[in-house]
Amino acid sequence: MTGAIPAFCHRLRPVMAAICLGVTLGATSVLISVPVSARGPDGIADVAEKVIDAVVNISTSQTVEAKGGGEGRGAMPQLPPGSPFEEFFDDFFKNRRGPGGNPRGGDRGSDLQPRKTNSLGSGFIVDTSGIVVTNNHVIADADEINVIMNDGTKIRAELVGVDKKTDLAVLKFKPVKPLVAVKFGDSDKLRLGEWVIAIGNPFSLGGTVTAGIVSARNRDINSGPYDSYIQTDAAINRGNSGGPLFNLDGEVIGVNTLIISPSGGSIGIGFAVPSKTVVGVVDQLRQFGELRRGWLGVRIQQVTDEIAESLNIKPARGALIAGVEDKGPAKPAGIEPGDVVVKFDGKDIKEPKDLSRVVADTAVGKEVDVVIIRKGAEETRKVTLGRLEDGDKAVQASAKTKEEPAEKPVTQKALGLDLATLSKDLRTRYKIKDSVKGVVITSVDGTSDAAEKRLSAGEVIVEVAQEAVSNAADVKKRVDQLKKDGKKSVLLLVANADGELRFVALSMQ
Repeated sequence: MTGAIPAFCHRLRPVMAAICLGVTLGATSVLISVPVSARGPDGIADVAEKVIDAVVNISTSQTVEAKGGGEGRGAMPQLPPGSPFEEFFDDFFKNRRGPGGNPRGGDRGSDLQPRKTNSLGSGFIVDTSGIVVTNNHVIADADEINVIMNDGTKIRAELVGVDKKTDLAVLKFKPVKPLVAVKFGDSDKLRLGEWVIAIGNPFSLGGTVTAGIVSARNRDINSGPYDSYIQTDAAINRGNSGGPLFNLDGEVIGVNTLIISPSGGSIGIGFAVPSKTVVGVVDQLRQFGELRRGWLGVRIQQVTDEIAESLNIKPARGALIAGVEDKGPAKPAGIEPGDVVVKFDGKDIKEPKDLSRVVADTAVGKEVDVVIIRKGAEETRKVTLGRLEDGDKAVQASAKTKEEPAEKPVTQKALGLDLATLSKDLRTRYKIKDSVKGVVITSVDGTSDAAEKRLSAGEVIVEVAQEAVSNAADVKKRVDQLKKDGKKSVLLLVANADGELRFVALSMQ
């Protein structure tokens, strides 16, 4: 290279300086590399080399019943219309069949013989004794599970335990040689934009390394009651499920679990269960073979701005208690519907999901302080947590009943609702349980706020502004008084026909 480097190029940022030099030196210039910092950190290769032997492929087999069709084509692969393989498989399966469309001339019963299906996923070793972590959906319903090491060694594995709510599973196998294990890092310390590395078995290709950044934290995609995913743009594809997500220290900070993709391939939106969640689940599965989650015994819902205004809570926050289980731990502690939990065992509760997660993570039998807001004032209640059984559900309260035709005559109108005092005929018409007390909604104005909040005929108003009502006149009286007091909204406690409760704030303007 000849000639002087233009001085003004030195004043530019590194990448622009390289472009500047390439342009200004013309035919005498040489290839100038883009700075390493623009291509990603150097540590990726070092991390991959250190941990790759701890990442395994999970191979499963399952015996399924073959489905017979009118022409005995139950085993025919399902291909998209117009696929270039469609004609090939069509000819292949027809040629294998004898008279009547049966394979090799056999009887039709041969189409219905059980057959084995295989699938592949990923996992990683967390203990050199042969403990592997993966996703539950990778090994669900498997008859046989095998761990395939990075060098190709295949070893039968046993299932230790699963947790469907977080989609995690723990396996164990007997090592035939010394193993490499990886450690968990602290997912709470992850920063947006931090580099992460995914290693797994995409499309059954074997150990594959991809890198990207943390796109988001605490992502709730409504896939389960404890959603708090790490979102990353590191390429995650089919077969990566159950594989580890590493930080640049070679620590596992997540388990790659699912992707959002219209095509089935990576579009840069992948989700991993954070290590904070994984560690607790893995410890319990190894110790007990099952999850033992804390249970408060309440149904909860979001504190909207309107509900917060009705309850005199500023700013809107916490988890609103919509119902209390008669045999749950919250009942004897004095927690009631209408209370708003703002702190649990010293941890702030900003929204219902926060309460679901912290309760589940708290030890069964532990006595904790629960701070609630009741009628605008904070109170502290002591609760001894029970155990969440498999049949119990940490649910968000929601409307479930269907819109029913209006019943005539109507005794009162208020808030866009036609209301009637509960009678035997109305209980029969709307199939309302005898235990449900209050005022039944017989019709809803389709243009009202009540319709927008999904109130429907057959639901029962139990309380108005946290005071019980027993007839339609009570509702009208309470609403009129609140209007005189200058209230902008009114809080209703509403029950469905089965007695499940939820709170609804309706505008009075």
